[in-house]
Amino acid sequence: MISAKINSLIQNTLCINGDTIEIANELKLRSQVIDQLVWESVFGNDNDKALSRWIIWETALLLEIIPSSIHDLYIARGKEETPLDFTVPAINIRAITFDMARSVFRTSIRNNVKAMSFEIARSEIEYTDQRPMEYTCVLMAAAIKEGWHGPLFVQGDHFQAKTTSPGIPKEGEIQKIKELSKESIKAGFYNIDLDLSTLVDLNQPTEEEQQAPNIKYSLEIAKYIREVEPAGITISLGGEIGHIGGKNSTVKDCHAYMDGFNRQMNQAGMSQAGMSKISIQTGTDHGGVVLADGTLADIDIDFKVLSDISKVARSRYQMGGAVQHGASTLPDKYFKQFTKAEAVEVHLATGFFNLIIDHPLFPQELLANMYRYIKENYSHERKEGHTDAQFHYKLRKKAIGAFKKEMWSLSDEIRSSLRASLEKRFEFLFHELNVCNTTEIVSKFIKTVPIHKTLSDFTPQRSTSKDTRGLSD
Repeated sequence: MISAKINSLIQNTLCINGDTIEIANELKLRSQVIDQLVWESVFGNDNDKALSRWIIWETALLLEIIPSSIHDLYIARGKEETPLDFTVPAINIRAITFDMARSVFRTSIRNNVKAMSFEIARSEIEYTDQRPMEYTCVLMAAAIKEGWHGPLFVQGDHFQAKTTSPGIPKEGEIQKIKELSKESIKAGFYNIDLDLSTLVDLNQPTEEEQQAPNIKYSLEIAKYIREVEPAGITISLGGEIGHIGGKNSTVKDCHAYMDGFNRQMNQAGMSQAGMSKISIQTGTDHGGVVLADGTLADIDIDFKVLSDISKVARSRYQMGGAVQHGASTLPDKYFKQFTKAEAVEVHLATGFFNLIIDHPLFPQELLANMYRYIKENYSHERKEGHTDAQFHYKLRKKAIGAFKKEMWSLSDEIRSSLRASLEKRFEFLFHELNVCNTTEIVSKFIKTVPIHKTLSDFTPQRSTSKDTRGLSD
């Protein structure tokens, strides 16, 4: 049932007849109504949230904004049917999601970029207070606002298991990842990175034995995802062989994981697609390594291993290539190197959040309240010997959920300035990663499959796990 509030918002703009929607005034939708609908989809009561999300989803489909899988593009790249000189940016949005997504879409339109994706990690879902359905609907609303259309690649990042001891997941962890995967797929996350790299047991003597638990549980979750994915969609799955911040990956690690995964997949009689990419460790750390004064340390990246594994991924396993994590805080000079190394994808997060929270117009009182919050709630996570600057930098992301409404409520002037700064950054990244003018190649390999929904699909989701570690870049 349409509430009086939502009915008033969409009057003379959208017409609802049962389970169908018609657009009566697209200009008014983009200029006024979508801003109010997206607010209700995030901060409204349960009924208005569900109704707003359904309206946004179905309206986006009408405007050819279609949640999609990037699988076929990556497989084509694995067969070298596409150029190898571009690296897809996977953008994690933690704060002011509507405004930041608007900046991405505005920059995309100017530069004809379609080879890009949005993602959120298991940990980020919790500490930013953004369940998958909310996240996708906010992205769709931002695309409506900016007049963007095309395949919308939304990705579950670092669907990762906690461990009890090397090679052994905590009780219930694999089931929690399955439940999160199902919730995410329902929300249009048709790209999922399975990160069981925490289970790699480096105490074992051979790469095959080290990767064995990673393979076992990656296969179990992959099998489940293939069972629940929508008809007509092959979800893009990524594996991970090296824990970010840990030991650098090797070509032998890649062979051990992929040979074992593919062999066991065949033995299990799985006829569905396997992995489309492989995430590795090259020397980075999520969020960067912060020094005592709050600045970031220089990091050496092994671009050779990134290049070598990308080549192996394509030539032997017909995957798109290797994926670079933990990149957004790296020096600007590195970004062209990812395309030269033929990395298929690079994950970007912390740098954007830093740009927002360190912006000269970001309210200092709000920032002080956020720092007070993490001191009161996360002091137990403070590393011994860390200065206040180090503690604030590493933990401030965990205040995002608690101050979500305050950040969304920043003045028009501040949000406009933040969007402008973000656009400059996206402009730089899109050019460095060589994804400008990628509409044609994406259209060639990606066939969109609109998945229509009913209002009942948008009932509030509750978290099935509490995981507040920061595992994303």
